[in-house]
Amino acid sequence: MDTVLELRCAPIPLVRIGLIGLGQRGMKTLERYAFIEGAEIRCIADIAPDRLALANETLRQSGRPAAESIVGEAAWREVCSRADIDLVYICTDWSSHCEMSVEAMRQGKHVAVEVPAATTMDECHRLVETAEVTRRHCFMTENCCYDYFALSTLEMQRAGLLGEITHCEGAYIHNLRDTFGLTGNAVPATHNWMERSCARHEGNPYPTHGIGPIGWLLNLHRGDRMDYLVSLTSRGCGTDHLLGRVNSTLIRTVKGASILLQLDVTSMRPYSRLQTVCGTHGFVQKYPVPTVKTTDTATILTGDDALAEAARHTNDQAAHLWQKGHELGVPNEMNYTMDCRLIHCLRHGLPLDIDVYDAAEWSCLAELSERSAREGSRPVSIPDFTHGHWQDLAGHKMY
Repeated sequence: MDTVLELRCAPIPLVRIGLIGLGQRGMKTLERYAFIEGAEIRCIADIAPDRLALANETLRQSGRPAAESIVGEAAWREVCSRADIDLVYICTDWSSHCEMSVEAMRQGKHVAVEVPAATTMDECHRLVETAEVTRRHCFMTENCCYDYFALSTLEMQRAGLLGEITHCEGAYIHNLRDTFGLTGNAVPATHNWMERSCARHEGNPYPTHGIGPIGWLLNLHRGDRMDYLVSLTSRGCGTDHLLGRVNSTLIRTVKGASILLQLDVTSMRPYSRLQTVCGTHGFVQKYPVPTVKTTDTATILTGDDALAEAARHTNDQAAHLWQKGHELGVPNEMNYTMDCRLIHCLRHGLPLDIDVYDAAEWSCLAELSERSAREGSRPVSIPDFTHGHWQDLAGHKMY
Protein backbone atom coordinates (compact mmCIF):
# COMPACT_ATOMS: atom_id res chain seq x y z
CA MET A 1 0.00 0.00 0.00
CA ASP A 2 1.30 3.46 -0.91
CA THR A 3 1.84 5.73 2.06
CA VAL A 4 0.08 9.05 2.50
CA LEU A 5 3.12 10.79 3.94
CA GLU A 6 2.90 14.47 2.95
CA LEU A 7 -0.28 13.71 1.01
CA ARG A 8 -1.30 16.37 -1.50
CA CYS A 9 -4.87 16.60 -2.75
CA ALA A 10 -6.65 18.88 -5.19
CA PRO A 11 -7.02 22.45 -3.86
CA ILE A 12 -10.44 23.40 -2.47
CA PRO A 13 -10.98 27.18 -2.93
CA LEU A 14 -13.90 27.23 -0.47
CA VAL A 15 -13.93 24.44 2.09
CA ARG A 16 -17.49 23.33 2.76
CA ILE A 17 -17.82 21.79 6.22
CA GLY A 18 -20.27 19.32 7.66
CA LEU A 19 -20.06 19.54 11.46
CA ILE A 20 -21.08 16.50 13.48
CA GLY A 21 -21.70 16.87 17.20
CA LEU A 22 -22.83 20.10 18.84
CA GLY A 23 -21.81 19.59 22.43
CA GLN A 24 -19.22 21.78 24.11
CA ARG A 25 -16.46 21.19 21.55
CA GLY A 26 -18.77 21.29 18.56
CA MET A 27 -20.24 24.63 19.58
CA LYS A 28 -16.80 26.10 20.19
CA THR A 29 -15.75 24.94 16.73
CA LEU A 30 -18.83 26.52 15.22
CA GLU A 31 -18.14 29.80 17.02
CA ARG A 32 -14.49 30.13 16.00
CA TYR A 33 -15.16 29.44 12.33
CA ALA A 34 -16.70 32.90 12.22
CA PHE A 35 -13.04 34.05 12.19
CA ILE A 36 -11.72 31.52 9.63
CA GLU A 37 -11.47 32.65 6.01
CA GLY A 38 -12.08 30.33 3.09
CA ALA A 39 -14.48 27.96 4.86
CA GLU A 40 -18.19 27.76 5.56
CA ILE A 41 -20.41 25.58 7.73
CA ARG A 42 -22.71 23.96 5.17
CA CYS A 43 -24.58 21.52 7.41
CA ILE A 44 -24.74 20.54 11.09
CA ALA A 45 -25.78 17.27 12.69
CA ASP A 46 -26.70 16.19 16.20
CA ILE A 47 -29.05 13.79 17.95
CA ALA A 48 -30.69 16.69 19.85
CA PRO A 49 -32.91 19.18 17.95
CA ASP A 50 -32.36 21.91 20.55
CA ARG A 51 -28.59 21.81 19.92
CA LEU A 52 -29.19 22.35 16.21
CA ALA A 53 -31.42 25.35 16.90
CA LEU A 54 -28.80 26.84 19.21
CA ALA A 55 -26.08 26.28 16.60
CA ASN A 56 -28.02 28.04 13.87
CA GLU A 57 -28.78 30.93 16.19
CA THR A 58 -25.04 31.20 16.81
CA LEU A 59 -24.42 31.28 13.07
CA ARG A 60 -27.02 34.01 12.58
CA GLN A 61 -25.63 36.13 15.42
CA SER A 62 -22.22 36.08 13.77
CA GLY A 63 -23.64 37.17 10.42
CA ARG A 64 -23.36 33.77 8.77
CA PRO A 65 -26.16 31.95 6.97
CA ALA A 66 -27.94 29.17 8.78
CA ALA A 67 -26.67 25.68 8.05
CA GLU A 68 -28.88 22.81 7.02
CA SER A 69 -29.84 20.86 10.13
CA ILE A 70 -29.78 17.08 10.23
CA VAL A 71 -31.07 15.37 13.36
CA GLY A 72 -31.09 11.81 14.62
CA GLU A 73 -28.90 8.81 15.35
CA ALA A 74 -28.06 8.36 11.65
CA ALA A 75 -27.60 12.07 10.88
CA TRP A 76 -23.81 11.71 10.77
CA ARG A 77 -24.03 9.20 7.93
CA GLU A 78 -26.01 11.67 5.85
CA VAL A 79 -23.35 14.32 6.42
CA CYS A 80 -20.65 11.91 5.22
CA SER A 81 -22.56 11.08 2.04
CA ARG A 82 -23.46 14.60 0.94
CA ALA A 83 -21.99 15.80 -2.34
CA ASP A 84 -21.76 19.41 -1.15
CA ILE A 85 -19.33 18.67 1.71
CA ASP A 86 -15.53 18.72 1.44
CA LEU A 87 -14.58 18.31 5.10
CA VAL A 88 -16.39 16.35 7.79
CA TYR A 89 -15.57 17.86 11.18
CA ILE A 90 -16.23 15.37 14.01
CA CYS A 91 -16.84 16.66 17.55
CA THR A 92 -18.64 13.69 19.09
CA ASP A 93 -17.49 11.46 21.95
CA TRP A 94 -14.34 9.34 21.60
CA SER A 95 -16.12 6.06 21.01
CA SER A 96 -17.54 7.24 17.67
CA HIS A 97 -14.49 9.01 16.22
CA CYS A 98 -13.04 6.13 14.23
CA GLU A 99 -16.30 4.87 12.74
CA MET A 100 -17.31 8.33 11.57
CA SER A 101 -13.85 9.16 10.23
CA VAL A 102 -13.64 5.93 8.26
CA GLU A 103 -17.10 6.42 6.75
CA ALA A 104 -16.34 10.01 5.79
CA MET A 105 -13.10 9.04 4.03
CA ARG A 106 -14.84 6.18 2.24
CA GLN A 107 -17.37 8.72 0.99
CA GLY A 108 -14.52 10.81 -0.45
CA LYS A 109 -14.41 13.45 2.28
CA HIS A 110 -11.47 14.83 4.20
CA VAL A 111 -11.77 14.50 7.96
CA ALA A 112 -11.02 16.68 10.96
CA VAL A 113 -11.61 14.68 14.12
CA GLU A 114 -11.37 15.64 17.77
CA VAL A 115 -8.84 14.00 20.09
CA PRO A 116 -8.20 11.18 20.44
CA ALA A 117 -8.94 10.05 16.89
CA ALA A 118 -9.17 6.42 18.03
CA THR A 119 -9.38 4.50 21.30
CA THR A 120 -7.98 1.09 20.32
CA MET A 121 -5.12 -0.32 18.27
CA ASP A 122 -7.60 -1.79 15.81
CA GLU A 123 -9.17 1.61 15.27
CA CYS A 124 -5.75 3.21 14.73
CA HIS A 125 -4.94 0.68 12.01
CA ARG A 126 -8.36 1.21 10.41
CA LEU A 127 -7.80 4.96 10.19
CA VAL A 128 -4.41 4.50 8.50
CA GLU A 129 -5.62 1.82 6.11
CA THR A 130 -8.65 3.85 5.09
CA ALA A 131 -6.64 7.02 4.51
CA GLU A 132 -4.15 5.08 2.38
CA VAL A 133 -6.88 3.44 0.28
CA THR A 134 -9.02 6.56 -0.19
CA ARG A 135 -6.14 9.09 -0.36
CA ARG A 136 -8.12 11.41 1.92
CA HIS A 137 -6.76 13.54 4.74
CA CYS A 138 -7.45 12.54 8.35
CA PHE A 139 -6.49 15.49 10.55
CA MET A 140 -6.70 15.06 14.31
CA THR A 141 -7.46 18.42 15.90
CA GLU A 142 -4.70 18.44 18.51
CA ASN A 143 -4.71 22.12 19.41
CA CYS A 144 -1.81 21.92 21.90
CA CYS A 145 0.58 21.62 18.96
CA TYR A 146 -0.32 25.26 18.28
CA ASP A 147 0.36 26.57 21.78
CA TYR A 148 2.40 29.78 21.41
CA PHE A 149 5.18 28.52 23.71
CA ALA A 150 5.23 25.16 21.92
CA LEU A 151 5.53 26.88 18.53
CA SER A 152 8.39 28.95 19.90
CA THR A 153 10.12 25.83 21.21
CA LEU A 154 9.70 24.16 17.81
CA GLU A 155 11.27 27.17 16.10
CA MET A 156 14.19 27.11 18.54
CA GLN A 157 14.70 23.42 17.87
CA ARG A 158 14.66 23.93 14.10
CA ALA A 159 17.18 26.74 14.44
CA GLY A 160 19.55 24.37 16.25
CA LEU A 161 19.40 26.27 19.56
CA LEU A 162 18.54 23.18 21.59
CA GLY A 163 21.00 20.80 19.97
CA GLU A 164 19.93 17.17 19.82
CA ILE A 165 16.80 16.57 21.86
CA THR A 166 17.35 13.80 24.39
CA HIS A 167 14.25 13.91 26.60
CA CYS A 168 10.75 15.43 26.51
CA GLU A 169 7.85 15.54 28.95
CA GLY A 170 4.19 16.17 28.24
CA ALA A 171 1.00 15.78 30.23
CA TYR A 172 -2.62 16.49 30.82
CA ILE A 173 -2.82 17.47 34.48
CA HIS A 174 -6.18 19.06 35.19
CA ASN A 175 -8.28 18.78 38.34
CA LEU A 176 -11.60 17.81 36.77
CA ARG A 177 -13.04 16.91 40.19
CA ASP A 178 -13.37 20.61 40.92
CA THR A 179 -14.07 21.71 37.36
CA PHE A 180 -16.98 19.32 36.91
CA GLY A 181 -18.06 18.88 40.50
CA LEU A 182 -16.95 15.28 41.03
CA THR A 183 -17.63 14.37 44.65
CA GLY A 184 -18.16 11.30 46.72
CA ASN A 185 -17.08 7.81 45.81
CA ALA A 186 -18.21 7.40 42.20
CA VAL A 187 -18.54 9.23 38.94
CA PRO A 188 -22.20 10.32 38.62
CA ALA A 189 -24.03 8.29 35.97
CA THR A 190 -25.12 11.46 34.23
CA HIS A 191 -21.67 13.02 34.26
CA ASN A 192 -19.60 14.10 31.30
CA TRP A 193 -18.52 11.19 29.07
CA MET A 194 -14.88 12.32 29.12
CA GLU A 195 -14.60 12.01 32.88
CA ARG A 196 -16.39 8.65 32.86
CA SER A 197 -13.96 7.40 30.20
CA CYS A 198 -10.95 8.49 32.26
CA ALA A 199 -12.41 6.85 35.36
CA ARG A 200 -12.81 3.49 33.62
CA HIS A 201 -9.40 3.48 31.93
CA GLU A 202 -6.38 1.84 33.54
CA GLY A 203 -3.74 3.68 31.50
CA ASN A 204 -3.67 7.07 29.79
CA PRO A 205 -6.83 7.44 27.69
CA TYR A 206 -6.03 11.08 26.81
CA PRO A 207 -2.40 11.14 25.64
CA THR A 208 -2.52 13.49 22.66
CA HIS A 209 -2.17 16.84 24.46
CA GLY A 210 1.10 15.65 25.88
CA ILE A 211 2.56 13.76 22.93
CA GLY A 212 1.43 16.06 20.10
CA PRO A 213 4.02 18.86 20.40
CA ILE A 214 6.67 16.24 21.25
CA GLY A 215 5.86 14.34 18.09
CA TRP A 216 6.74 17.38 16.01
CA LEU A 217 9.88 18.15 18.00
CA LEU A 218 11.24 14.61 17.67
CA ASN A 219 10.12 14.25 14.03
CA LEU A 220 8.21 11.08 14.80
CA HIS A 221 7.71 9.03 11.61
CA ARG A 222 9.76 11.69 9.87
CA GLY A 223 13.22 10.45 10.84
CA ASP A 224 12.54 8.81 14.21
CA ARG A 225 9.70 6.83 15.71
CA MET A 226 8.45 5.58 19.06
CA ASP A 227 9.84 2.11 19.77
CA TYR A 228 8.32 0.89 23.06
CA LEU A 229 6.75 2.09 26.30
CA VAL A 230 6.37 1.12 29.93
CA SER A 231 3.39 2.38 31.90
CA LEU A 232 2.49 2.61 35.58
CA THR A 233 -0.90 3.55 36.96
CA SER A 234 -0.94 4.58 40.62
CA ARG A 235 -3.37 5.87 43.22
CA GLY A 236 -4.23 9.54 42.96
CA CYS A 237 -6.74 11.71 44.77
CA GLY A 238 -10.12 10.59 46.05
CA THR A 239 -11.58 7.76 48.07
CA ASP A 240 -12.60 5.74 45.01
CA HIS A 241 -9.71 4.18 43.10
CA LEU A 242 -11.67 4.75 39.88
CA LEU A 243 -11.51 8.47 40.50
CA GLY A 244 -7.96 8.52 41.77
CA ARG A 245 -5.78 7.06 39.05
CA VAL A 246 -2.59 8.73 37.89
CA ASN A 247 -0.74 7.32 34.90
CA SER A 248 2.92 7.79 34.05
CA THR A 249 4.19 6.38 30.76
CA LEU A 250 7.82 6.27 29.63
CA ILE A 251 8.55 5.94 25.91
CA ARG A 252 11.83 5.29 24.11
CA THR A 253 12.34 6.21 20.47
CA VAL A 254 14.38 4.19 18.01
CA LYS A 255 17.10 6.87 18.08
CA GLY A 256 17.29 6.80 21.87
CA ALA A 257 15.27 9.83 23.03
CA SER A 258 13.02 9.37 26.05
CA ILE A 259 9.52 10.72 26.62
CA LEU A 260 7.52 11.00 29.84
CA LEU A 261 3.74 11.33 29.54
CA GLN A 262 1.41 11.84 32.49
CA LEU A 263 -2.32 11.92 33.04
CA ASP A 264 -3.81 13.18 36.30
CA VAL A 265 -7.35 14.57 36.32
CA THR A 266 -8.27 14.15 39.98
CA SER A 267 -5.48 15.41 42.25
CA MET A 268 -5.02 18.96 43.50
CA ARG A 269 -2.04 19.64 41.25
CA PRO A 270 -2.26 22.89 39.29
CA TYR A 271 -3.10 22.65 35.61
CA SER A 272 -0.06 21.60 33.60
CA ARG A 273 0.96 20.06 30.30
CA LEU A 274 4.64 20.06 31.43
CA GLN A 275 6.00 20.93 27.93
CA THR A 276 9.55 20.10 28.96
CA VAL A 277 12.30 19.71 26.36
CA CYS A 278 15.90 18.74 27.14
CA GLY A 279 18.55 19.09 24.46
CA THR A 280 22.31 18.84 24.31
CA HIS A 281 22.50 22.65 23.97
CA GLY A 282 19.36 23.88 25.70
CA PHE A 283 16.37 23.41 27.96
CA VAL A 284 12.82 24.73 27.59
CA GLN A 285 9.84 24.23 29.90
CA LYS A 286 6.44 25.91 30.11
CA TYR A 287 5.01 24.51 33.37
CA PRO A 288 5.03 25.20 36.28
CA VAL A 289 7.25 28.22 35.53
CA PRO A 290 8.33 29.17 32.00
CA THR A 291 12.04 28.43 31.74
CA VAL A 292 14.46 28.85 28.84
CA LYS A 293 18.17 28.17 28.54
CA THR A 294 19.69 28.01 25.06
CA THR A 295 22.96 28.76 23.34
CA ASP A 296 21.69 32.34 22.96
CA THR A 297 21.07 32.99 26.66
CA ALA A 298 23.85 33.69 29.15
CA THR A 299 21.75 32.59 32.14
CA ILE A 300 18.69 30.50 32.88
CA LEU A 301 15.65 32.65 32.13
CA THR A 302 12.43 32.15 34.06
CA GLY A 303 8.99 33.71 34.23
CA ASP A 304 8.49 36.85 32.15
CA ASP A 305 12.11 36.79 31.00
CA ALA A 306 11.63 33.29 29.61
CA LEU A 307 8.40 34.29 27.88
CA ALA A 308 10.12 37.29 26.32
CA GLU A 309 12.94 35.08 25.03
CA ALA A 310 10.46 32.57 23.65
CA ALA A 311 8.57 35.37 21.89
CA ARG A 312 11.74 36.20 19.94
CA HIS A 313 11.37 32.84 18.20
CA THR A 314 7.92 33.23 16.71
CA ASN A 315 8.57 34.01 13.08
CA ASP A 316 6.79 31.18 11.28
CA GLN A 317 3.28 31.35 9.86
CA ALA A 318 1.64 29.43 12.69
CA ALA A 319 3.00 31.79 15.34
CA HIS A 320 1.81 34.78 13.32
CA LEU A 321 -1.65 33.22 13.12
CA TRP A 322 -1.67 32.73 16.89
CA GLN A 323 -0.84 36.40 17.36
CA LYS A 324 -3.51 37.42 14.86
CA GLY A 325 -6.07 35.36 16.76
CA HIS A 326 -5.01 37.02 19.98
CA GLU A 327 -5.46 40.45 18.44
CA LEU A 328 -8.88 39.48 17.09
CA GLY A 329 -9.95 38.29 20.51
CA VAL A 330 -10.84 34.76 19.40
CA PRO A 331 -11.93 32.46 22.26
CA ASN A 332 -8.88 30.18 21.93
CA GLU A 333 -5.79 31.16 19.95
CA MET A 334 -4.51 27.59 19.71
CA ASN A 335 -7.72 26.38 18.11
CA TYR A 336 -7.83 29.37 15.80
CA THR A 337 -4.27 28.74 14.62
CA MET A 338 -4.99 25.04 14.14
CA ASP A 339 -8.08 25.65 12.02
CA CYS A 340 -6.44 28.41 9.99
CA ARG A 341 -3.60 26.06 9.15
CA LEU A 342 -5.98 23.22 8.28
CA ILE A 343 -8.06 25.36 5.94
CA HIS A 344 -4.98 27.00 4.40
CA CYS A 345 -3.52 23.61 3.47
CA LEU A 346 -6.81 22.28 2.10
CA ARG A 347 -7.36 25.41 0.01
CA HIS A 348 -3.88 25.20 -1.50
CA GLY A 349 -3.58 21.44 -1.90
CA LEU A 350 -0.73 21.19 0.62
CA PRO A 351 0.21 18.43 3.07
CA LEU A 352 -1.41 18.94 6.46
CA ASP A 353 0.52 19.71 9.64
CA ILE A 354 -0.99 16.65 11.36
CA ASP A 355 -1.44 13.53 9.25
CA VAL A 356 -3.16 10.19 9.80
CA TYR A 357 0.07 8.62 11.07
CA ASP A 358 0.25 11.27 13.80
CA ALA A 359 -3.38 10.50 14.66
CA ALA A 360 -2.67 6.78 14.94
CA GLU A 361 0.67 7.07 16.75
CA TRP A 362 -0.57 9.53 19.33
CA SER A 363 -3.92 7.81 19.87
CA CYS A 364 -2.56 4.25 20.13
CA LEU A 365 -0.82 5.17 23.38
CA ALA A 366 -4.19 4.88 25.12
CA GLU A 367 -4.49 1.13 24.63
CA LEU A 368 -0.76 0.42 24.88
CA SER A 369 -0.32 2.35 28.16
CA GLU A 370 -3.25 0.45 29.65
CA ARG A 371 -1.86 -2.88 28.44
CA SER A 372 1.55 -2.20 30.01
CA ALA A 373 0.08 -0.98 33.30
CA ARG A 374 -2.20 -4.00 33.61
CA GLU A 375 0.74 -6.34 33.03
CA GLY A 376 3.01 -4.96 35.73
CA SER A 377 4.64 -2.22 33.63
CA ARG A 378 5.80 -4.70 31.03
CA PRO A 379 7.51 -3.06 28.01
CA VAL A 380 5.08 -2.90 25.07
CA SER A 381 6.16 -2.32 21.48
CA ILE A 382 4.70 0.61 19.55
CA PRO A 383 3.94 -0.30 15.93
CA ASP A 384 5.25 1.49 12.87
CA PHE A 385 2.09 2.67 11.16
CA THR A 386 4.08 3.84 8.11
CA HIS A 387 5.03 0.26 7.12
CA GLY A 388 8.75 1.00 7.21
CA HIS A 389 8.63 4.48 5.67
CA TRP A 390 9.33 6.37 8.90
CA GLN A 391 12.74 7.51 7.64
CA ASP A 392 11.57 8.69 4.23
CA LEU A 393 11.09 12.29 5.38
CA ALA A 394 13.83 14.50 6.81
CA GLY A 395 11.66 16.12 9.49
CA HIS A 396 8.29 17.66 10.25
CA LYS A 397 7.38 20.54 7.99
CA MET A 398 4.59 23.12 7.85
CA TYR A 399 3.76 24.05 4.27
